[in-house]
Amino acid sequence: MTRWLDDEEQRIWRNFLATTQLVNERLDRQLQRDAGMPHTYYMILVALSEAPGRSMRMTDLAHRAQSSQSRLSHAVARLEERGWVRRAPCADDRRGNIAVLTDDGFAALAAAAPGHVEEVRQSLFDALTPAQLHTLDEICTAVRSKTVGGSS
Repeated sequence: MTRWLDDEEQRIWRNFLATTQLVNERLDRQLQRDAGMPHTYYMILVALSEAPGRSMRMTDLAHRAQSSQSRLSHAVARLEERGWVRRAPCADDRRGNIAVLTDDGFAALAAAAPGHVEEVRQSLFDALTPAQLHTLDEICTAVRSKTVGGSS
């Protein structure tokens, strides 16, 4: 039996979709304008910059970037063309590859970060009170833990 959304749930759902789309579009537009990269590339560079040795297995990077293997592989190929990332064979698994953030990639990330953080603040944090931010964190944590845990 389908559990249809009632009118209030439908309103909340549509508001959530519109809000997340607005924030994502603003972040992507800012990064394209100021750094010449889409938000997806930025998130890949961030993940690599935070990893030990600035490198990650491609499968782990796809999971961290919430991307399919094929989409990640395409994005990493574009980042390789820019000289921001290089691929290397995995030492303990010949079938696997590792993505490595280059010094040029780290410099591109460092140059893009201030504008990106300012856009994050303007698009989300500045619109909310500290109590609302705390509630938003609780909501996001609850949704992610249920989704990651595989519950339905």
